[in-house]
Amino acid sequence: MKVTLAFDKTGAEIELPDRLSVEVLESRFAEALDYPQPVLEAALEDPIGCPPLEQMASGKRSAAISVCDITRPAPNRTVLPVVIGALERAGIPSSEIRILIATGLHREATESELNEIVGPEILARHPVDSHRAKQQDEQAYLGETATGTPVFTDRRFVEADLHITLGFIEPHLMAGFSGGRKLISIGLAGEKTIKRLHSPLFMRDPRAVEGSFPENPLHRELSEIAAMARHDFMVDVALTRDRGIAAVFAGDPETAFARGVEFVRSSTLATLEEPADAVITTSGGYPLDLTFYQAVKGITAASHIVKPGGAVLLAAACREGVGSPEFTALVRRGLHWEDLLDELTNAPVTVDQWQAEKLAMVAQKTNLSYCVPGVAEEDRSQLWGPAFADPQQAVDDLTASLPDGSSLVVIPEGPYVFSQVIPEPALVG
Repeated sequence: MKVTLAFDKTGAEIELPDRLSVEVLESRFAEALDYPQPVLEAALEDPIGCPPLEQMASGKRSAAISVCDITRPAPNRTVLPVVIGALERAGIPSSEIRILIATGLHREATESELNEIVGPEILARHPVDSHRAKQQDEQAYLGETATGTPVFTDRRFVEADLHITLGFIEPHLMAGFSGGRKLISIGLAGEKTIKRLHSPLFMRDPRAVEGSFPENPLHRELSEIAAMARHDFMVDVALTRDRGIAAVFAGDPETAFARGVEFVRSSTLATLEEPADAVITTSGGYPLDLTFYQAVKGITAASHIVKPGGAVLLAAACREGVGSPEFTALVRRGLHWEDLLDELTNAPVTVDQWQAEKLAMVAQKTNLSYCVPGVAEEDRSQLWGPAFADPQQAVDDLTASLPDGSSLVVIPEGPYVFSQVIPEPALVG
């Protein structure tokens, strides 16, 4: 049996042995909108739970728009012109409509990436800047949340008259679902805020996982922070398999986001009746599989459908290697997952430790292996489990360890598939 995995920009075809019971788990993606622009325009004119965007912008002198960085396949170049058009019709000058790249603690966008994210026309007409979480003087302190999280948010966003986010909604390994409030509370947050949000307090809560909403404590924290930053309006989309726009959710950040989550949950949920012996997953291909740091999301998404003691193989190109310098240094220490979890329990939070922590939590109960060709060989040797440069070689190594008839689930789209084990109800009678 041959299956094509989302891997890098072109995909990778793998062959699986017939002696295994193979199931390919794919989302029931919604169909793409034939003409997204009129749907976007209508969503801004008749938003969910608030006045039209143009009306909200009337009388305002400036606006700030938070958009996803290069690691997210957000359709900014389609959505931004429609949003900017409404703001300009309301009288806000082009020079006062600032676009902020919600990098969180990721690196700043390069000039070529800015062109890819927003397009050259917008780049020429509006101020476009990357958020820099480590520059403390660029953050405004807004106080503390009810749980004690210090809230630092990009000053350029806070000081604008109108505060808007553009993103997309998909399952997220910690926040339940991406989009909405996350474009501010993490994407434009200061380093101190991000570290607190990614501390064991939230990371080890069993409700801080993919698909958990609204009971997810991290989601609630993110929503509180966004409200403190005066999140006025959001425009989120649901994506199709090829990253087209399937639906638009615009308006009040809480009401519109909840509506979007309901749609995405129903359109991406893929179910199994029982957990699998092994899972082959991906990071969804480019751009999410640029680094191993981002690719961990493919593993955590798969962990919900594998048996305790089962196996998960991740296939991700990782063109840019392991990830940030901090995450790379942590991987290179070569700690056993148990030692890492023990060390992180009471230690001060360091940048990007949370992704290693989430990975270690999966390693507690799952045998991991990897196809990560962009990760240097010496770094691959530090991962928890065997690592390969060739997808078929990694698959062959995994399947060789499985007895005949073992259940093997393949998730070609990785974290873009929200997968759960939901047993069939027992018959009563």
